[in-house]
Amino acid sequence: MSKEERYDVVIIGAGHNGTTTAAYLSKCGLSVCLLEDRPECGGAQETCEPRAGMRIQPHAIANYGGSAPGWEQLELWKYGFRMDWKAGADVPLDLNRFMLTSDGLSKVTDKDKMGWGKICGMLTDPPFFKDLMRANFWCPPHPPGVEVNEHTIPYMQVYKQHQPDMWTRELLEMTMFDVMDEYLETEPFKVNQAYIALVSGAHGHMEGVAIPAVCSVATVLPPAVANPVAPRGNIHGYYHALLRCAIAHGAVVRTCCPVEEIIIEHGRAIGVRLRDDATWSAKKIWADKAVISAVHIKPTFLEMVGPRHLDKGFLQRIKDLSLKGGSLYMTHYLTRERLRLRPKFRREDYRYEDYGSFMGPFFPMDSRQVYFDHVADVLGHQRNLRIPPEKALFGMVAGELYDQTHPQCTRPGLHINGPQFMMVPTPEYNIEGLEAMEDKKKWNEYMRVALSQVVENLDYDNIVEVLGESPLEQEFRNTGMLGGSWYGIRHDRDQWWNERPLPELARYRTPIERLYLSHQSSAHPGGLCLMAVGYNLMHILIEDGIAEPGDWWYASPWYIPEDGKVSAIPTRPSSVATR
Repeated sequence: MSKEERYDVVIIGAGHNGTTTAAYLSKCGLSVCLLEDRPECGGAQETCEPRAGMRIQPHAIANYGGSAPGWEQLELWKYGFRMDWKAGADVPLDLNRFMLTSDGLSKVTDKDKMGWGKICGMLTDPPFFKDLMRANFWCPPHPPGVEVNEHTIPYMQVYKQHQPDMWTRELLEMTMFDVMDEYLETEPFKVNQAYIALVSGAHGHMEGVAIPAVCSVATVLPPAVANPVAPRGNIHGYYHALLRCAIAHGAVVRTCCPVEEIIIEHGRAIGVRLRDDATWSAKKIWADKAVISAVHIKPTFLEMVGPRHLDKGFLQRIKDLSLKGGSLYMTHYLTRERLRLRPKFRREDYRYEDYGSFMGPFFPMDSRQVYFDHVADVLGHQRNLRIPPEKALFGMVAGELYDQTHPQCTRPGLHINGPQFMMVPTPEYNIEGLEAMEDKKKWNEYMRVALSQVVENLDYDNIVEVLGESPLEQEFRNTGMLGGSWYGIRHDRDQWWNERPLPELARYRTPIERLYLSHQSSAHPGGLCLMAVGYNLMHILIEDGIAEPGDWWYASPWYIPEDGKVSAIPTRPSSVATR
């Protein structure tokens, strides 16, 4: 067998972003080799069975990518995935109109619903919700020479056109709480939305990312969530459709093939060298057009490229990139009975006999002081949680939320719920040590006590097993999740869009010619399984003459071509609507 292979493009990492990029490029007619370190592809979009008949999602749970152009452009319905996106849906929250506080249920008011609907573009005729989502996530950063301000930032252009009374210069300085204080009414609802943003990557308390934080929440609420993904549990099915698409267009996939080195000659990436223990015999794989790194930014430059090809100052800035965005501790519960809400959290208008007695809460949504107390431990002190579990913020995905055709547990007489997730310090920065949260017995009990504030039967007579997953364990399990979280690098004003993760890398190019980035830690918009990084990268690959898509391609309406480059805007009429 040949000891070398040659393709147009070699992609390192077959997680969500690498596979999305492979699907796009192979559909362009390029020969693509997709290399994966692990025995299976999928990265954070995995489903696993720790016990027979028990299906859990250790990482990604929900489909944030309902507004992605990739559903249309990659025609994922041809590869086994069905999605029902209801762009004209009524203003959401009718099925989630109570927040859970320590005192019981807090009603979401009409002002809350209308205010949230206004911020998210659901009250105009027609709604501009999908435009707003795409302006935040599915648009490449502008060229370096374009000033980023209220006139050029894509989501500001959307507001200026569709909701001009929200278009103010001050919006760019606001926190998510600032925006919600202006348009919403009840404190528990505001805290609930801010917490979802917090665990989705864009922190609602940080200045300058108000609308990206809002959109991080809106992508996972109606109408953006799509059947059958809205009932959680089909995130791996979403990945399978991406992989099938790439393979159907000719992409070659190699698992158990860790990359030791990106081969560089005369400042240009020309291929990769596999590690000696890679299972594929061809240890050198050449790339005629591009090498794309879909793995974490730090190992990309510090290990696979190495210091001899890069400026020392640049390497130091890579080393200095902050991973202090917080991580997640996650638990799943296998029980004999379905979990039951405590009486003060039950709704009189809810048919529990149809849906089960527990739909998965966020708790405790008492006040933003509770939010800041939790965040202070995680992001301020960067220590193991000192707040009592009764006051620790958590989210929970209940088994009843999964599609009935895709259940979490198929073992007779048993039920599984989870993940229950809680923000904790990033292992690398935890002042109590890298392995400070590895005491599973301690932290599983902490999580159980927290959830027991809401659930009345989470006792050991009912529990068969508790499965805990620490941030460090998530890193070891999935090497793309450096920092124990899917977003890897915090999303704040200094690391968003044209600044992410460094200004000269924001458009996916690198100091090495023909080496590109396609990973959540090294490209806009960051984490979540959005199909956004691959779509945004396509604009740059078209500009550089590497990819030439067919009539199925359309560029972002807010994309600005770079001078001297090929425009990614097609000159021919597209056969697919852009909105």
